[in-house]
Amino acid sequence: MGLAGGVAAAAAAVALDAERAYAQAAEESLLRTVLDRGHLIVGTGSTNAPWHFEDEKGNLTGMDIAMARILAKGLFDDDTKIEFVRQDPAARIPNIATGKVDITIQFMTVTPQRAQQVAFTRPYYIEGIALLTKPGSPTEKFEALEKGGSNTKVSILQNVDAEQSVHAVLPQAQVLQIDTQANVIQALEAGRVDAAAVDLSTVWWLTKRQPDKYADSGKRWYSMLYSAAVRRGDPDWLEFVNTTWDVAMFGHQNAIFDQAIQDFFGLKPPVREPGLPPF
Repeated sequence: MGLAGGVAAAAAAVALDAERAYAQAAEESLLRTVLDRGHLIVGTGSTNAPWHFEDEKGNLTGMDIAMARILAKGLFDDDTKIEFVRQDPAARIPNIATGKVDITIQFMTVTPQRAQQVAFTRPYYIEGIALLTKPGSPTEKFEALEKGGSNTKVSILQNVDAEQSVHAVLPQAQVLQIDTQANVIQALEAGRVDAAAVDLSTVWWLTKRQPDKYADSGKRWYSMLYSAAVRRGDPDWLEFVNTTWDVAMFGHQNAIFDQAIQDFFGLKPPVREPGLPPF
């Protein structure tokens, strides 16, 4: 299809308005309900930057919020037509099951156990563990931490896998398990440790905001998929969400996604090369 054909196709796509989309959705699909209602209901959090948090005006922002805006833009050509339900992480699955929300977008890790209760969308991020360090310190980079052997000290949030997680990449390091994420980072600030093992997204967020205070060691490991959750048994709704996010992440309607990864991760937008898809 040439340029003229592409323009014609785009015009035809615009002509597919909400009424026709409603008619094409299965009668029992949530897609019909959302289009008829006129706004999207999203379950999310409000206290975990860079995923979901309040800006200086008290409005929700973050990467999860951007993914919701992409869906509203695809549904109504208006990324503000969203009702956010602020929920605890423990309510992510129950609120889907009871129909309180249309979709949960709340840095939710995909597991087979959870997939028995909800349907997961295509992943929109791969989380991992990374090492936060101090800029300009002798142990700023991973190679120096590795060379330190048993003298290297790493803080991490206390859990049953904490020591094993650190020793997977620094087998001789001393591991300090600490009660809260804030205190894990404070141990680095106070000089009690050489590095803090935290989420990769946290490393990106902090180094973007305070590059004079925090650095990225360059090491990341232990990948975890983040997806949104919808109710099971509704393929039309799931397919809509997946298609909309595919277009935003890999296609041409990428303005919201690209701005979000710059704002919250400090990353350059990905280059989307025309031609064959990557394999």
